Amino acid sequence: MNKKYMLFISSVQTEFANERKSLLDYINTDVLLGSFFIPFIFEEIPANTASVQEVYVKQVMQSDIYIGLIGEQYGYEDEQGISPTEREYDIAKSKYIPRWMYIKQSKQRHPKVNAFINKIEKEISRKMFVDLPSLKEAVYQSCILFLKQKGKITSHDFDNSVQPDLNVSAIDAALVKDFVRQARAKRRFPLKETASVFEVLSHLRLLKENKIVNSALLVFTKNPQDYFPAAVISCAHFHGIVPQKPIPDFKVFAGTVFQMADDAVDFILSKLSLSSGTRDTNNIVETRYEIPRAVIAEAIINAVAHRDYYSKASVQVSVFKNRIEISNPGKLPPELGVEDLKIPHSSYPHNPLLAECMFLYGAIERFGTGMLDIFNKTKELGLKTPDIELKEGFKLILWRPSAFTVHDTVHDTVHDTVHDVSYLEFEHITHRLIWVMDNAMSRTEIMNRLELRNRAYFMENYLEPALMQGLIVMTIPDKPQSKYQKYTLTQKGLELKKQLKSEK
Repeated sequence: MNKKYMLFISSVQTEFANERKSLLDYINTDVLLGSFFIPFIFEEIPANTASVQEVYVKQVMQSDIYIGLIGEQYGYEDEQGISPTEREYDIAKSKYIPRWMYIKQSKQRHPKVNAFINKIEKEISRKMFVDLPSLKEAVYQSCILFLKQKGKITSHDFDNSVQPDLNVSAIDAALVKDFVRQARAKRRFPLKETASVFEVLSHLRLLKENKIVNSALLVFTKNPQDYFPAAVISCAHFHGIVPQKPIPDFKVFAGTVFQMADDAVDFILSKLSLSSGTRDTNNIVETRYEIPRAVIAEAIINAVAHRDYYSKASVQVSVFKNRIEISNPGKLPPELGVEDLKIPHSSYPHNPLLAECMFLYGAIERFGTGMLDIFNKTKELGLKTPDIELKEGFKLILWRPSAFTVHDTVHDTVHDTVHDVSYLEFEHITHRLIWVMDNAMSRTEIMNRLELRNRAYFMENYLEPALMQGLIVMTIPDKPQSKYQKYTLTQKGLELKKQLKSEK
């Protein structure tokens, strides 16, 4: 017998009397929803001697899901100035009851309603509605998603849906071999590099009746965008703190999930300030970005792994003077709120098959720790706590050191002085390469110093421009492709580096 989940429907009763009763009837009479859910509204309670507050507190605590409808009115306020709807919301939160919030579009709201909405948006995802039909549709979608996640109905999510016209011939064997090599090194993957494409995909559960599932295309085809045009990362750089045209730098990165993630990380790093240290203990100057590469990479991987690939929107990255915004068309699972991401929590991947591949490849370190690592690492460095917005999809905001208040800046200046670290902004991307070079260095050594991963991006944006500008030269110019090839600063490059040091 199916377990039935109790839905507690909350709102200002006078404002949404019709919607509450309609939702109750809709869920009770729907063949599917009625089999799994029992809706509850306060109007259904018979008269008794218990206080109103005692009744709704008891009902919320006994519920499996809290549904809140928000409109223009805040409603009756208790002695603490809190409405029943917000009080019920807080109780559900304290008991870790999933909260589904639906906000009716309106131009005028009570000030406390606006404050309540701001509170909601900082904690969980919410949906907008304009009328009763759109509210019913939104609630229906939430119910279906909940039942899929509970395994009560068959899931046809993007992650494991098949491509009926494609088989293993669409997969790039070289990408599979590279994946196996990486997975064996990172996670002791049991299959060998000699394993066939069919064997690897079968082991990863990326085949259904010999047909490949969507996640296989994202991982093992060179151009997944042929099948999913929106599976890209759009990156923009702005000099100020608001989006303004003309945009100084805009790029769209495609390819496999690993390639476009590396490209996006390298793009962001090229816009961040670098640190310089002393040579008191080492002849090599340590390179450090104002926001660590690990934090940037974690944020990008999170967006790629957990986005909604059915959406026509892309992952979007915006680098501003004071912050980095990383948005994806996805949402938090109903089991988690924003505050849950700041403490140890279970993992609820939106695309579990894709997430497993990214874990085996080493892009994801551990399940359920990505966002927690971001909060912990930024705190350790004294950076402003990242913000999360759930208005449209999932947006993570990483604050750059320039976002600090005057007090914080003074504190950090002292902190940096003690550690002999200062951050430098570079007008041209090639100046970064010049800054980190010491003696003759190989391409790999320079990339490692800059913490870059994508060879093509490095060659196009760093190495080749520096060569063309006469800032560096090859040590073996007659054999450009030699595995022993290194690069060294020219006189022009040395003079530029001296100038950069003087401007430090």
